[in-house]
Amino acid sequence: MTRSVAIVQSCYIPWKGYFDLIASVDEFILFDDRQFTRRDWRNRNRIKTPQGSQWLTIPVETKGRYHQRIDETVIGDPGWAQQHWKTVVHNYAAAPYFAHCRERLEALYESASDPRLSAVNRHFLEAINGILGVTTKLSWSTEYEAEGARTERLVSLCRAAEATHYLSGPSARSYLDEAAFADAGVEVSYFDYDGYPEYEQLHPPFDHAVTILDLILNTGPDAPRFMKVVGAAAGQRA
Repeated sequence: MTRSVAIVQSCYIPWKGYFDLIASVDEFILFDDRQFTRRDWRNRNRIKTPQGSQWLTIPVETKGRYHQRIDETVIGDPGWAQQHWKTVVHNYAAAPYFAHCRERLEALYESASDPRLSAVNRHFLEAINGILGVTTKLSWSTEYEAEGARTERLVSLCRAAEATHYLSGPSARSYLDEAAFADAGVEVSYFDYDGYPEYEQLHPPFDHAVTILDLILNTGPDAPRFMKVVGAAAGQRA
């Protein structure tokens, strides 16, 4: 029996491709016992505004913590969620499905009160999975006993999760040691992020590389139609 996993660091309200990757596997392992990287997707993402794209960044404590792990990273301003929601409202109030989604998203931000970045990221991932109809199991890498570094650790996690197939993002193709996976009996493949259809964004010109919230607020229940795996799964259910 084939059992597929993806192993990726958590991100803050990531783009649609991240959720297609989740929907492609049986288990999505949040690899947050890795080092936190500044100016990355761990604690920020982009929205569309009339002036172009804008970062929404969760402030985190980094002073003197240069080697902290993602799951050790603490949020530095307890008012961040309220401010982010105000920014979303300001820029998306005129979006076609803002009224339809407002209550659910506002409650999501109001309940994002955990001081740990990893927990907040997972809070949003689980909620958006629910909106999209994605039922993939989410887990922490720390739930498994895994050894080694880099590829060895990924292989160890696959073994611990009883995976036969590892699905990676395409950027890992240049450094992943596929032979190590093969020796462990794990097949490797890479997700293809090309070919996403455009949808009508409130604030043109069109940009694929923004948070999934942009897709949800502009297309509402039709959001899966503009995704690859999530859309195909929704079609099968229909």
